[in-house]
Amino acid sequence: MRLYRQFTCAVIIAGLFLACNNNNKEQVQQNDTSRYDLLNPFNIKLPSLLAEISGIYYYPKDTSVFAIEDEAGYFYKIYLERKGAIEKWQFSKREDFEDLALHDSIFYVLISNGDIKSVKFGQGDTIITNKTKFPKEGNKPYDFETIYYDDSLRQLILLCKDCEDEKNTVTAWGFDIDTQSYTKGIFTIDALAIAEKVGKKKMKLKPSSAAINPVTNELYILASLNKMIVVTDRQGKFISLYHLDPAIYKQPEGIAFTPAGDMIISNEWHESGLANILVIKNKKKGL
Repeated sequence: MRLYRQFTCAVIIAGLFLACNNNNKEQVQQNDTSRYDLLNPFNIKLPSLLAEISGIYYYPKDTSVFAIEDEAGYFYKIYLERKGAIEKWQFSKREDFEDLALHDSIFYVLISNGDIKSVKFGQGDTIITNKTKFPKEGNKPYDFETIYYDDSLRQLILLCKDCEDEKNTVTAWGFDIDTQSYTKGIFTIDALAIAEKVGKKKMKLKPSSAAINPVTNELYILASLNKMIVVTDRQGKFISLYHLDPAIYKQPEGIAFTPAGDMIISNEWHESGLANILVIKNKKKGL
């Protein structure tokens, strides 16, 4: 006889009000749950074509999520109110796509080497694209997985996952949309401050995605390999962190927020089960 956990959820996604009750929790929540209860997300299962879902962007006009997949050059639009109904459009051939941002009706898709592909939907089914090359120097390794738009800086921001010889910091690069140019060192994140918080002497922080929380005005950095979400101000100064349960967040690769501050995380398929989108309700109305 199979045993199932008693698990009930209610969801009204027009305002993305979510309520979940797990009556057989095996793990004590160690994070601050006053805003986000990360042990009880609402789970939207995804089909196999999104097994390697990567970056996501929440689209409030129709409560949907735009997503990309690691290698296939497709946009996927996942309708949260319609039981995960999905549309897709091809915008590119296969490349190592990592994250995406939307600004002024143009999508910006980040490739792992730092190149950025802009994608605009024209009339009918036409798609207009352009690629800007990252200014790589010599044979130094550059590996990016994170891009988001900062309206205070009026730039796209890229966080480096593995760049040059960085050991205790994470460098933020800026991308000026008007001039199509990159700027190194917009700010840096001190990984030692994070290591100290978790009782370690050092840490290599590897950002997988990031987004600005519109309610708190803070930057939330998802680090899949570190199994944590690091919260900083917009200049990268450490504020706090959330630990991620690897049983729930097997391979989290994308993060986004609704205007109400509900957190959305895309979770790749990993070893077993399906890829999914996890929604964590913001329990606080303000700061």
